[in-house]
This record gives sequence, structure tokens and C-alpha cells, in this order.
Amino acid sequence: MDIQTPIQATINRLCPAAEPDLVKAFDHAGDVLPGHGIGTRLRLQHFLAQVFHETGQLRRAEESLNYTTAARLMVVWPSRFKRPADAMPFVSNPQALANAVYGGRMGNTQPGDGWAYRGRGLLQLTGREMYARVGRAAGLDLETSPELACAPETALLVAATVWALKQCNASADQDDVAGVTRRINGGSNGLQDRTRLLKRIRTGQEWRA
Repeated sequence: MDIQTPIQATINRLCPAAEPDLVKAFDHAGDVLPGHGIGTRLRLQHFLAQVFHETGQLRRAEESLNYTTAARLMVVWPSRFKRPADAMPFVSNPQALANAVYGGRMGNTQPGDGWAYRGRGLLQLTGREMYARVGRAAGLDLETSPELACAPETALLVAATVWALKQCNASADQDDVAGVTRRINGGSNGLQDRTRLLKRIRTGQEWRA
């Protein structure tokens, strides 16, 4: 099955403001994705919908932690920031915020781990433990070099490995976008947008599988 052509056409159609490096990550999709079981119409469509959501339609591959108001921090992390005074030290201070909200969990044990292992990549790896696990499966030392999660030469391999490790194909085969979303991020965050993107991906696409 030729997947390179429809993927490129979909990116051109839905991601006009994409970062060139993130588009470049798909240069070898025909080699990388089928090797991780992403080779049918349904699986490709669901994979792209999740990637487009997580990256803002290929405009960013690193989690934005630069919040400019205490009020917004209280909305995003209500259990951590119950009062404006609690949130104020982290306004416009992404490194301190990452270390505060991610430190001491997800395998982050060392000072600075929260920032070093913040969300990165086409499917947003987060936490030292996940970086190490995906790195082992992908044959990359992501624990030492976490930036490889979003480098154009390795970002797609990392995302496909995440997809395979989380067994997303099982939900994709059922055309279950909510199920895929739970596997990717553990809940239903952004489900409406992911569903909308899936529908848009299917518009005008004749993928045979």
C-alpha cells in the first residue's frame, strides 16, 4: 500500500502552517509506519488525527509551558494551584513550572527532570520513564538525548513506537477515536478536536487497505 502520497496530500491540505522540520519527519513514512503496524486506512487516519492534535497541526513538537496568567495555571492544574498566590511564581516561568508539576513522578527523580523530560514529539512523550521505555523500543537513547523525540530524522520513529507500545491499533481497527485517545493520553483531553481532525482527514481521501 502506498502511504507516502496520501499522507503528504493530507498534510498539505490540513496543515498549511506546518513547521518544515515536522513535515520533513514524514519523509520516510512509507518505511517507518508499516513496520509498526500502521499500514491500513483506519490506522493511518487515526494516527494522523492524533498527531495533528498533539502538534497543533504540525506547528509545534514541544509542550508549551509558558503561561502568562495565574488564572490560566489554576484552570490547567487546579489541584496544584488553588490560589493565585500559589501560581504566581510560575507565570511566564516554563522551566520552574515543568519541574514543579512533573517532578517526582513519571520516573522523574533528579532535579530538573520535569523540564528535561517535558512533553515532546509528535505524540508528546512526557517523563523520564516513558522516554527511556520508548527509547529502548526504538533503539534510541532518548533518556540521554530527549530532543531526539522531536528531531526531524527520528520524530516519526518515536511516535510510531509510542503508538505500538500503547497498542493503539486495537482501538483504531474499531474506528474508536475515544479509545485511541485514552491510549495516547490516558483520558479524553481534546477528544472533540481529535474527532474533528479525523473527519477532515477522511474528506477527499481514498485510501485502500
